[in-house]
Amino acid sequence: MPSVPSADQHLHGFRQEPKRPIDALLASYCVGALDPATHALIASHLLLSSRNRRFVAALEDLAASELESASPSKIADRDARLARIFADAPQQSAAVSPSSVLPAPLLRYVGGDIGDINWRTKLPGVREHRIANNQRGEASLLWIGGGRSVPSHTHEGSEITLVLKGSFSDITGRYVRGDIAIADADFDHRPKTDEGEDCICFAVTDAPLHLSGPVGRIIDRFFGRRG
Repeated sequence: MPSVPSADQHLHGFRQEPKRPIDALLASYCVGALDPATHALIASHLLLSSRNRRFVAALEDLAASELESASPSKIADRDARLARIFADAPQQSAAVSPSSVLPAPLLRYVGGDIGDINWRTKLPGVREHRIANNQRGEASLLWIGGGRSVPSHTHEGSEITLVLKGSFSDITGRYVRGDIAIADADFDHRPKTDEGEDCICFAVTDAPLHLSGPVGRIIDRFFGRRG
């Protein structure tokens, strides 16, 4: 009878590939170490795209194996901790419509579907719905008209963007529904949506972005951000 490959053996093939920026996020997702916004983003990506499901499944199997081999330890405030866990458990929600732009994890996080959202115009052709803005960073839905470009910008930290509808391209490639684009301080990019269809994205940033290029310089001078 053939032996069943272990979770570590399942990961062997992935270890031969260059490390990707998304790998750390996927690993943190598996152990529950992401903030709520990024957790919803990764969970939605896994629902919309099959690209990283096998990798995540192998990581989860490996984590489960580690737990099984760990020695049990007594928890002093076990009942209080369980009460907090059950109190924070997500409430059962209605089934998500197959035509919904938002997958179930984002629908729960946002608290409503696209038709229920109050959008604010940020730039011509660009609308935003900010969901969170706290010490962990910002989480926003962005609606960008077809064929539009977002002004060139750089980042102090990271920007993780999940495409929910339509598509866009930047210096790193083209992204469609279910794809994740990751930018950091090394990037100065100008995302542009494809012609013919509006693009809706969910973006999580952990630090402010800075506009660059002619438009950014004009805005910065107008608001006195540069000498």
